[in-house]
Amino acid sequence: MPTFLKNDLCGLSIGKEPICLAALCLLLAVGCAENRFPAPEADVQAALQIRATLESVATTQGSQTAAATGTGWGTLTGRFIFAGTSPTPKALVIDKDTEVCAKGGMQLVDRSLLVDPSTKGLANVVVFARKTTRVKEALPPETPLMFDQKQCEFMAPVFAARVGQPIDVHNSDPIGHNTNISGSSFNQLIPSGQGTIYKPAAETGLPTMVTCNIHPWMKCYAVFRKDGYVAVSGADGSFTIPALPAGEAIEFQVWHERATGPSGALGLEKKELKWTPKGRFQIQLEPDEVKDIGAIDVPVSAIGI
Repeated sequence: MPTFLKNDLCGLSIGKEPICLAALCLLLAVGCAENRFPAPEADVQAALQIRATLESVATTQGSQTAAATGTGWGTLTGRFIFAGTSPTPKALVIDKDTEVCAKGGMQLVDRSLLVDPSTKGLANVVVFARKTTRVKEALPPETPLMFDQKQCEFMAPVFAARVGQPIDVHNSDPIGHNTNISGSSFNQLIPSGQGTIYKPAAETGLPTMVTCNIHPWMKCYAVFRKDGYVAVSGADGSFTIPALPAGEAIEFQVWHERATGPSGALGLEKKELKWTPKGRFQIQLEPDEVKDIGAIDVPVSAIGI
């Protein structure tokens, strides 16, 4: 092929007519072959090095995550002591259905501050984990929690349940009661001697009030948590929260109906537990540890008298 024609073809023109380079290269492969770029070759060694680096990073991050969340389970326990002289509970005004609610001269009293006369234990203090990375028991209990109404008062001044756990809202009185759980859709008439099952569908940030619209002096509090890491102190002031995730710092919230902190938060001076005015403290447990934070004094200034 004459040199001038070859140069014109690969130079995109023959005379004055433009020619498509791709079409010409298909027709004159030999003439255009010298202008092709060599095909890239895979750098196997570099690819293996990149893979090894990524695997190393993933392993390191996995180890750091495991270290952050920890392993195993532990138990937290303690006891609240009222450091002061508890006042005499005030009598409630009973002005309806007195043949049942005040039968035989029975007198109902305000139960918002219950202190054991011998041990000084402070009852009905709520303690719960604000957030954890792991939960030992994935599903709520199937056995219903009994929540009874008798002699025109709720039998439990404060109670805790897990989200999704069945609660048997029962009425042991010979008259009807209305049970109204604030912040929920549950507001039902419970006939005499009957009950109904309620399953809380959402957490309560703090305990929520339960009332009876028929008998306005009837009042108690309920707290619902998804993970079940919650306890209510007993008559002697003691509480226990088992199966907590070990190896991580857990922040707990403490509440009492009469506490002077924000929304009932029990703020105390406990620097060793990093206790805040918002009623929060921190604990980290070791696997299989039963950590007793001992007697926690609650001064009169922390409780509204």
